[in-house]
Amino acid sequence: MRRIFSCLAATVLAASLTACASVTAQQAGGQTVRGAQAEYLVFYADGRQADALDLIKGAGGTALHTSAKLGYVLARAGATFAEVVGSDPAIVGVSTDRRIGYASAAGSARAFPDAGSFTRSSRSDPLSGRQWDMKMIGADRAHAKAPGSHKVLVGVIDTGIDGKHPDIAPNFNRELSRNFVTDKPKDEKGETLDGPCETSDCKDAVDQDDDGHGTHVASTIASPINGIGIAGVAPGVQLVNIRAGQDSGFFFLKASLDALTYAADIGVDVVNMSYYVDPWLFNCRNNPSDSAKERLEQRAIITGMQRALDYARQKGVTLVSALGNGATDLGKPKLDEASPGYPRGGERVRKVDNSCLNVPAESAGVISISSVGPSGRKAVYSDYGIEQTDLSAPGGDALDGKAASPARSILAAAPEAVLRAKGRIDKSGKPRTADVLRDCTRGPCSYYQYLDGTSMAAPHATGVAAILISRFGKPGKAGRSGKEGVTLSPAKVEDYLYRTATAKPCPSPRAYEYDLLGDKETHLCEGDAKKNGFFGRGIVDAYKAATFEP
Repeated sequence: MRRIFSCLAATVLAASLTACASVTAQQAGGQTVRGAQAEYLVFYADGRQADALDLIKGAGGTALHTSAKLGYVLARAGATFAEVVGSDPAIVGVSTDRRIGYASAAGSARAFPDAGSFTRSSRSDPLSGRQWDMKMIGADRAHAKAPGSHKVLVGVIDTGIDGKHPDIAPNFNRELSRNFVTDKPKDEKGETLDGPCETSDCKDAVDQDDDGHGTHVASTIASPINGIGIAGVAPGVQLVNIRAGQDSGFFFLKASLDALTYAADIGVDVVNMSYYVDPWLFNCRNNPSDSAKERLEQRAIITGMQRALDYARQKGVTLVSALGNGATDLGKPKLDEASPGYPRGGERVRKVDNSCLNVPAESAGVISISSVGPSGRKAVYSDYGIEQTDLSAPGGDALDGKAASPARSILAAAPEAVLRAKGRIDKSGKPRTADVLRDCTRGPCSYYQYLDGTSMAAPHATGVAAILISRFGKPGKAGRSGKEGVTLSPAKVEDYLYRTATAKPCPSPRAYEYDLLGDKETHLCEGDAKKNGFFGRGIVDAYKAATFEP
């Protein structure tokens, strides 16, 4: 999707696949407007906070809050405010704050077999035999040796986590979970955005996910081995919901800044970011086709997110991101047809180049993950690029075979309420589509869905990182939570991820041709087996991480 690097729903309808809303729709948040005024994030240059406050006052604005950690002022002002203050060298970026929320604590060289060969489970979980992805990276064998420590905190910055799901609840940390967004029923144009609020304050509980994307991600990382459904890469670690995405799938700057800062302050060990910051797919500092206000907004996203990512990394948070689902060489982008994606309908075609960044996938200090299908080829939808791809992981590819099949996608937990709302299960709870499965082996039935996307690839890498942190992390307090945890520097985690990955060279020929149900598309792989644009430094390997000795 535009906003979330989520997935394609793996249901095969006639000869086509349906795109999941979490992967293809743009997320949106609502600008807070009081009369003719709005709220802005004003990012100032190092040491220029006082100048920024003077500029805000001089432009008729009111400073509401100052963040010294990330170097910005939240201000309320009129429509021309951004251009006025943004013209001063003390200001490095200005973005409308489209969503003001508050934190709610309530309530290789090796060949891979085709997915069809994985039919029998060797573990206790009934659906694990369908998890070709776990077998590909050796997670099924790693579980016995290194399932992950409960002292390791994994933050899922996404649309939320269904913390009551039977295959997530044992590893869900409700106490530390937070929601940094407020549901917005309609956008500024009066069009449906998040839909009706479920609560009087429009704040979803911390164990709720009305989209399903974050739940799928969390399940891939750490669904426990409990005789129910599936097992995640690191079934022994804790999951912390750090929600930054709207129900509609949009991810905006302020919520992302809050989520990263919070993750750093509570001692989270690794975060998964399977999304990009709206409303720009590519953020350009000086694109001639953009207005002055639009350039300031994109600079704010680039600068603000980098500051938040740096803050988190300095506090010991390993940063993992999905690379994106645009089937684009991110080192050679030419057109952006999806921006600005909010409000919907404002998209236009603009020329872009390699100076324009997809954030956070192309931000410094982030480990970005491309997606592979069950045969080990780069997934047809996955973005790539020799500068941008750090590692690869199974993300599913329903077209990776002679005929499209959901079994080639990634199976993970899905919220029952979301499936019901989307008509994917009937009144009795029986799945209506081939991409949805139900397990009623123990207690209440639980649901699972096959999805494709780099959103599905990234959590495999996050899970492997959690295994490495569990094994090599040093004892310590988990941030302000005050509880005993472990810590391993992000640089060391990154090094170990690279050293345990299974190297995979470019295909031969390098210009790989995909067959998209009759249409042909060619992607060019650059680099060698040690580092290339399709697979980065290789496909992550949980078993190697579980047995690796530095």
